[in-house]
Amino acid sequence: MTFALSVHRTTTTDPLARPLLDELAYEYTTRYGSAHDLSRYPAAEFAPPHGAFLLLLEQGRPVAGGAYRRYDEDTAELKRIWTHSAHRRRGLARRVLTVLEREAAARGYSRIYLTTGPRQPEAKGLYLASGYRPLFDVSADPESIGPLPFEKFLENPKP
Repeated sequence: MTFALSVHRTTTTDPLARPLLDELAYEYTTRYGSAHDLSRYPAAEFAPPHGAFLLLLEQGRPVAGGAYRRYDEDTAELKRIWTHSAHRRRGLARRVLTVLEREAAARGYSRIYLTTGPRQPEAKGLYLASGYRPLFDVSADPESIGPLPFEKFLENPKP
């Protein structure tokens, strides 16, 4: 049974986000041996006016989430896009992307930049399917590249 989803704008320090971020840390550690990227940026970087952190909630529980931070004056950098393992294959990550893109455009960003790890083929597929342009040779072995960079240009909302 599927329930209605709501978008909850919050902070990375919100206790509601903890189960999702803990699972993400476990996934990073399992795939890469470390979850250092999760503590790389202070929480304030994912807060308005230059950033955002959101959760998709189903029956009050987080099922997916994501964030962006200011990369440069025109560019938002996506981080922490994650779907809880019990809720995958439902299009939730794409919904998170859509909300983050819309909010970044409304804040005046014209471009989104992101990187994903070479051991995350699901993320690579999501970004390619969502119109992100790879800034790397897609025919190369991802392990030989390191973090896989992508970009997407946004249309800013009309006044």
